[in-house]
Order: sequence, then structure tokens, then C-alpha cells
Amino acid sequence: MSIKERYNSIQFRMSLALSASIMLIVFIIVVINNASSGFFYTYQKVKSAEDVRNSINTYYNGITPYDIDQNLRDLEIKNNFQILIEDNEKNVVYAGNKNILSSIEKIENVTTGKKKLYEKHGIEIFEVQEANSKFILLYSTLDNGYKLFIKIPTSPIKEAAKISSKTLILIGVLMIMVSIIISAFISRHFTKPIIQLNRITKKVANLDFSEKYRITDGEDELNELGKNINQMSDKLEMTIEQLRKNNNQLEKDIEKKSKIEEMRKQFISDVSHELKTPIALIQGYAEGLYDNVNSDEESRKFYAEVIIDEAKKMDKLVKELLELMKLENEGRKFNDSKFNLNEIIEEELRRETVVLKEKNIKVEFENNNPMMVNADQEYIEQVVNNYLTNAIKHCEGEKKIVIRCEKTKQKKVRLYVFNTGKRISEENLDKIWQRFYKVDSSRNREDGGTGIGLALVKAIMNSYGNKYGVENKDNGVEFFCDINQ
Repeated sequence: MSIKERYNSIQFRMSLALSASIMLIVFIIVVINNASSGFFYTYQKVKSAEDVRNSINTYYNGITPYDIDQNLRDLEIKNNFQILIEDNEKNVVYAGNKNILSSIEKIENVTTGKKKLYEKHGIEIFEVQEANSKFILLYSTLDNGYKLFIKIPTSPIKEAAKISSKTLILIGVLMIMVSIIISAFISRHFTKPIIQLNRITKKVANLDFSEKYRITDGEDELNELGKNINQMSDKLEMTIEQLRKNNNQLEKDIEKKSKIEEMRKQFISDVSHELKTPIALIQGYAEGLYDNVNSDEESRKFYAEVIIDEAKKMDKLVKELLELMKLENEGRKFNDSKFNLNEIIEEELRRETVVLKEKNIKVEFENNNPMMVNADQEYIEQVVNNYLTNAIKHCEGEKKIVIRCEKTKQKKVRLYVFNTGKRISEENLDKIWQRFYKVDSSRNREDGGTGIGLALVKAIMNSYGNKYGVENKDNGVEFFCDINQ
């Protein structure tokens, strides 16, 4: 935390406010003490003098003269007074200090420097200013007619007030130091939950709901606020999570819709492009039949066979494109079941027997042990058929096809289909999986293919999340793919 942030924190301001309040209270106490301590000390001394006068009056009403002198001396020492008692003839009955005689003689007839403070119940109290000192004089007539003078010096009162003020200032400084420490502790105790709430709300503002307010056993406003913030955080987190899910789903829907639209456009483009040739052929041969270009039966039969063959190719092309679109759009559900992959391969080889013999292609395939897989049999048949027909089309040189199946560590069965012939250039190894892509002129319409066989294999393998690919060998090309067990 920076210095500016520390000074602006509620903890610092609260601690400063508490310390300032205590300092102000101490200052007020010191001022009041300085202003009023002299008055209170004087008041207490005067009150004590009145009590002493009453005690002396009692002494003369029932105690022997010897005992009175001793008691008077004790009262002087105890209260720091000077006592003078005169009879009706102004003879000194008792004088605790000879100085009091001269002081009283000087002030009896003086009017200046003498201020009456109090007069009640036969007691008069004066404040007297001498040359270098000030004192308080109590005058009263006792019940036996004696005159009582009590001199109360004010210098001890001022000294006591000064000591009291110094002591109070020292205590005040100590209180201020202690109050700063206590204020810091109290402010930290009370501001700690506020700081925690502030930190939590900052995180919530940044969509971070990881921290929660620690609820205590108290029932104060901060605890209630913490509960409300926790509830707000939980509800906001749930709402945002739901919005995020809805947004993700919306994005997926938009992406899916965009993908469907793109596929629709691609489908129309592919169909329109690939159907141009068969439609042209059908139209040409149909017009030939209609115009009776060749009148012999054999020519008309040839024209009709071309039309039928091209129509079959068109039908196969459209069906395969539709199937490919379903696979790429995840709109096709698989009906998986257990079956023997070797039996599928044997069946496909049986179907291609005539073609293999015509092209004089030798096939090597060992079907010793069953290879059980768990997949959609219809689609695996398409994979095997596409790999096999692709190998037959491009088989050259030694003219040999090798088919084998191996179990992998990932609990898959890997199908390999190898054919002798030309190798595929490195730049075309990835492109051959695209629909209608042709590596060379040997892949033409006379092969009877639609040009999307390998694209179908790619779509099927991607739907299962399995590996597929092609590798160039020394004397040919080998395709492979994984099938779940």
C-alpha cells in the first residue's frame, strides 16, 4: 500500500480521529485545571479554616487551657495555618507565630489591598495583598467573646496548583501516547472487516468471486452486510455463469448455423460442378437416341448404357455428398456394434474380385484371427471400400495390394492398406483428403469414383476421434486408420 493510500485509508483516519479526540479532552482538562485549581484549593482551605474555627470554639467551651494550646498547635501544623486569639482587652491569648501579630496590626486599619471574600454566621474572610505576598485572613468572634484570626498563606495553594497542572500535563502526555496505540488497535479491529468487504467488492467488480466474507458470531451491521455481500456474490456468480453458458451455446448455434450455411453453399457448388459432365453426357446421348443418329441396335444399346451409367454415378455422388455433410455437421448418429473387421475386408475383396483379375492385381491378406471392433458397421464398410478401391485405381508396377490389421496399445485396431505404384508428393499428402481433389490425371471419370471417398474416410475418423493418414513407402503408398475395439 502506498503512503497516499495509507493516509487515505479509513483505518488511519479513524485512528487519527480517536487520537485527536483524546488529545482534545486532555487539553481541555489541563486548561480547566489551570483555570480553576487555585479557586478550588482556596475554597478547600477556607472550608478547613471554618472547621478549625468551630473546633476552637468547642475547645473553649469544655477543655482546660493546657489542652487548648496543644490542640491549637496541632491544628496549625495539620492545616498550615497561623492562629491568633485575643481577649476582649486585646491581650494575646494564643499566638502560634509572632509574625501574625505584625501582619494583623498592619491590616486592621488598612482599606486598600484588602478584599472581603465571605461573610456569614459571624465569620468574615478577607483576601489581603501585602508587599511581596498574598494571604487569606479569617476573622470571627468566639462564643466567649474572644477574637479569632486565622492566616492562610496562598503561596502553598499556588504551588500545589502548579504541581497539579504539571502532573496533569505529564499524565496527559502519557495518556496521549497510550491512546495512540489503543486507537490504532481499536481502529484496526473495527476497520478490518470493512477493509475485507472493500477487497471482496473490488474482486466482485472484476468478476472474481473466489473470496467470501468470514461471518462471525456477532449480529452487528457489518456481519449483516458481509452476509448480504456473500449472497450477492453467489447470485451474481451463478447469473454470470448462466449467461456465459447461454452465450457459449449461442455462439455454438451461430457457428453451427454459419457452418450449415457454408456447407449448403459448398454442396450446391460441388453438385453443380460435378454434375455438369454427366448431365452433358446424358443430354448428348439422349439427343442422339432421339435423333436416331445410329440406326443399328448395338449403337442405341451403347447410348442407353452410357445414360444409365452416368445416372448411377450422379445418384451415388449426391448420396455420398449428403452423407458427407451429415458427418461434417455432426448430424449423423452412429449405431455401434461388435463385429469382425476381417469379415468386412473379405467381403469387400470378394466384391472386387472381377476388377482385381482384370487388372491382374495380387492381394495379400491374412485372416487367421478375428479382429473384433466396436463401431458402426455400415461406415466401416465405406472406409474399407474407399481404401480398397483407391488402392486398385492407383496400383501399378508390381501390382500388389497388402492388407493387414494390428492391435495398438490404445485399445484400437489399426487397418493398413498398401498398394504398389507412384508415391504421392509431399505437397499433396494433406490435400488428397479434400473432396474432389485429384492428384493426377489418372484419377478421372473412367475410374468410376466420385472424388469424395477419402473425404468420407476423414469425416468418419474425425467423428470417432481416431487417427488416419497416408505414408509413402519405397515402392508404393500405404493408407491407415484406427477403429475402436
